[in-house]
Amino acid sequence: MKNIFLYPVSLVFGLFTGIRNFLYNTGILPSVEFPFPVICVGNITVGGTGKTPHTEYITGLLRVNFKVATLSRGYKRRTSDFRIASASAQVRDIGDEPMQIFRNFPDVLVTVDRNRVNGVNRILQEYPETEVIILDDGFQHRRITPGYSVLLSDFERPIVRDHMLPYGNLRESKVNMRRADIILITKSPENISPIQRRLIVKEIDKSPYQNLYFTTFRYKPPVSVFEDRDEEIQPDISECAGCGIVLITGIANPQPLKEYLQKKFEEIIHLSFPDHYNFNEKDLLRIYSAYNDLKSTARYLFTTEKDAVRLREFTNIAEPIRSAFFYIPIEIYFLNEDKDEFDNLIIDYVRKNHRNNRVSEGKRGK
Repeated sequence: MKNIFLYPVSLVFGLFTGIRNFLYNTGILPSVEFPFPVICVGNITVGGTGKTPHTEYITGLLRVNFKVATLSRGYKRRTSDFRIASASAQVRDIGDEPMQIFRNFPDVLVTVDRNRVNGVNRILQEYPETEVIILDDGFQHRRITPGYSVLLSDFERPIVRDHMLPYGNLRESKVNMRRADIILITKSPENISPIQRRLIVKEIDKSPYQNLYFTTFRYKPPVSVFEDRDEEIQPDISECAGCGIVLITGIANPQPLKEYLQKKFEEIIHLSFPDHYNFNEKDLLRIYSAYNDLKSTARYLFTTEKDAVRLREFTNIAEPIRSAFFYIPIEIYFLNEDKDEFDNLIIDYVRKNHRNNRVSEGKRGK
């Protein structure tokens, strides 16, 4: 239940962010628009909308025909300057989500910089062959005006029904949805009815220039946290009714993954940590203890892909836990057969806005 005493604080926070956006919208505070394709993937909600999987979806879509770079802030890293992800990089230097993107797309330039304008300039100067930059979680970074914006809203926590921080989960007013070119309703149930869909579309009341689509997560087969992907031995979770697992999560909303695994396993011990949590040796002892507490004969440890990039850095995890440790990848699935339409919008934007073409027209709704 929300604490009503936080509501006045949320009004003050909303006033502050409203003034900030007004200053950017009127040009009093400068914002840079690059003569180059820049796609922003973000939200105005605190955590849990699926930014990184959707960033990866767009990255995978564009890397087929374009030289792609991603730029993130690198949340909770110990550095702040411009960094490039590499096989030798540490999570503490670039952040867990950029590391995840790099592991999935080692041929893509994955970068971080707290100063996004500087980050874009560094990419264009040092990697002039780059054809498109994807800003991961850059919707609130008003110092850059992206050429194209994709805004995410969680199906269970829709922006239009939420409130400003700290009473709610919004980082800025819901009216700023107008800055988006595409609105994605994420984590939607696959069996959403046409009536539900129409009600949500009506409630959001998108502008004519905006496109709205529904996506969901689909869980893929488990992947070993520590072993090479080409040599992994994956447990068949579809036929593992007598298995027990320890589920380790450090994400904003682990409930969907937990519910998915509860349908597959009879015994689950869930160790839940805060989002972007930095695991330590004491946490490993908790994990070992939970694994030993499992009563099932066949035992596994499952985690998320984002958590796996942090846990992988513990080189002292020994057998049998090491070989029993897996993460569950997720993939983005578009409902209502909207995938091709979404893909074409993204690809067409990049094709029409190469450096030699004119800069995209001014953002609407400013």
